[in-house]
Amino acid sequence: MKVQGSKFKVQGVKPPYRSPCASRQDGFTLLELIVVLFVVVLGFSVIGLNLSSGNDSTELKAAARDIVSALRYARGQALMTHQETTVALNLGDNSYTVTGRDKLYHIPETIEITVVTAQTELTGDGSASIRFFADGSSTGGRITLERGNAAWKIDINWLTGQIELESK
Repeated sequence: MKVQGSKFKVQGVKPPYRSPCASRQDGFTLLELIVVLFVVVLGFSVIGLNLSSGNDSTELKAAARDIVSALRYARGQALMTHQETTVALNLGDNSYTVTGRDKLYHIPETIEITVVTAQTELTGDGSASIRFFADGSSTGGRITLERGNAAWKIDINWLTGQIELESK
């Protein structure tokens, strides 16, 4: 407020800036909310598709890890019991067994298995074995699991019996 002589001159404060559309209540319109929800749903569906496409490679990797686990178990049993232990793979029905266990382990039919091992461990009926000896050594070899472009290979060292898993 300013005083000029005997008259008072009131200088007012400007109201805050309001857009031309400010005559309506502030908030979002139904159309704006629908557009935002559509964009969010579209984003989640893209993420969902990407996650589901990874299931094939995940299943392949899980199968490879299961076989590695069976091989390491067989090696451990051979070392502890001082007896030969084998992991027998049946390539005809995509399954394998471990000596001393009654369970038959299945590998999905969509996974192609290739086994390279000693000639003495191959049979004519589509079976192959990896044998572990009491000192931890083995017949050695390589097991390859493939599905589409993805592949995992399991290498078994004949001298040490060490098992390595790597993506191909």
